[in-house]
Amino acid sequence: MKKVDNQALVIFGASGDLTYRKLIPSVFDLYINDSLPEGYAILGVGRTNFSDKDFRIKMKQGIVEFSNLKGIDSKQIDDFISKLFYVSIDTKKSDDYSLVKARLKELNTKFNLNNNYIFYLSTPPELYSIIPKYLYGQGLTLQHKGFRRIIIEKPFGNSLKSAQELNKQLLDFFEEDQIYRIDHYLGKETVQNLMVTRFSNGIFEPLWNRNYIQHVEISAVESIGVEGRGGYYENAGVMRDMIQNHLLQVASLVAMEPPAKANAEEIRHEKLKVFRSLRPLSKDDLRSNVIRGQYTESHVKGELVKGYRDEDGVAKDSRTETYFAMKFFIDNWRWSGVPFYIRSGKRLPTRVSEIVIHFKPSPAQLFKSIDGAVEQGNQLILRIQPDEGILLKTGLKVPGNGYEVKSVNVDFHYSDLKDHYIPEAYERLILDCMIGDNTLYMSGEGAELTWEFMQPILDYWENDPDAPLYGYPAGSWGPDNADELIESANKTWRYPCKNLSDDGLYCEL
Repeated sequence: MKKVDNQALVIFGASGDLTYRKLIPSVFDLYINDSLPEGYAILGVGRTNFSDKDFRIKMKQGIVEFSNLKGIDSKQIDDFISKLFYVSIDTKKSDDYSLVKARLKELNTKFNLNNNYIFYLSTPPELYSIIPKYLYGQGLTLQHKGFRRIIIEKPFGNSLKSAQELNKQLLDFFEEDQIYRIDHYLGKETVQNLMVTRFSNGIFEPLWNRNYIQHVEISAVESIGVEGRGGYYENAGVMRDMIQNHLLQVASLVAMEPPAKANAEEIRHEKLKVFRSLRPLSKDDLRSNVIRGQYTESHVKGELVKGYRDEDGVAKDSRTETYFAMKFFIDNWRWSGVPFYIRSGKRLPTRVSEIVIHFKPSPAQLFKSIDGAVEQGNQLILRIQPDEGILLKTGLKVPGNGYEVKSVNVDFHYSDLKDHYIPEAYERLILDCMIGDNTLYMSGEGAELTWEFMQPILDYWENDPDAPLYGYPAGSWGPDNADELIESANKTWRYPCKNLSDDGLYCEL
């Protein structure tokens, strides 16, 4: 690993939920794992009128509740929170940023930070263009002495036009290599393992193409609803919230060519080639290959669950999608003609995120299958969450006379690695930014290319009043129409359980 230089993390929106639940607990875990430099400080910036002591008390509660580590004694937490400081400003007033500059100057001397600062924008997106501008006004974005980096959370725009505008605004004050667009999905260990599975195993890479793969399926579904965030969700919807960023990024890792080297520049280059190869959606595609749905009232496990339009903050005639599924193609040599399917939704039977590689069945079916194993072909399932691991479905002979074939599972679970520490996504990504590695961060061009691909869908929904919105009962697997997308012989999505293995014996929801 690269050496971690002395530095400060400056969190805008430090009094908010993300800082309390994710950011500070993740940095604390880095501290316990001896991943922080000797000189390190965190400066929280927000509108709430906290003192350093108030901020530390609140963050200590967050560490106790949300740290990935257990059994940590109070002294270790106290030692860590002594590195936490706070300054209250109005982030929309340029003059207030002089207070940030003054506090950083003080901390720079106290902790020997060498003028190395990371700015983390844990704020509403409307501040993404304001904060960099005012930091620039104080000379805090310039790298004459030390490095300056900025981390921003999604959404990276809510349309192609807004994404282009955001990139332009950021580049007015930061260079592209200073900008870290964080996608916590890419920080998950199992997502990163996808590249290792592909490129370090000789049995997979020769098969990873149109000659042997029938189709690819990527799912990220939840059993919960909007959980009191109806007002936010009305302006987002699942397509903006999950598809344009998380799942297309995962798809790029599935589809990319082997990079020349395992570094940020080469991996980003290969991902961009995938985005440039996405087949543009035609009018027929918009009507036939895109499904949107919205959950309706239903009984789930004996309890009445209200429909989306009855949630707080949601319009009674809302057209916002809580379910999205689509079929698309990547027009390059490796993937020509192979359909990719992605879906995400709320109020489905369980919480699961996974990638399923469906291999083509044997060309000559010599043996009888008792459960469809022969007809369906082999499946490689890479589970992102929960019950993280890898599952290979293959056919084996049933004991006894004859040659009946049954599907069996060959599996590996990350939980089996009891002697290995598995970092949380934010922990890994924050450390990557600290050492200047943006491999797992989205590039500005990548954000624009994915929006360019998805923008026709938004235009279709907005301009065509007949664009369908299907209802589906809460607790179901979404609209029945989504199965019509699948081209394979079994004509259905994989309906996963919370448990990765033994899914043919029992199903935990």
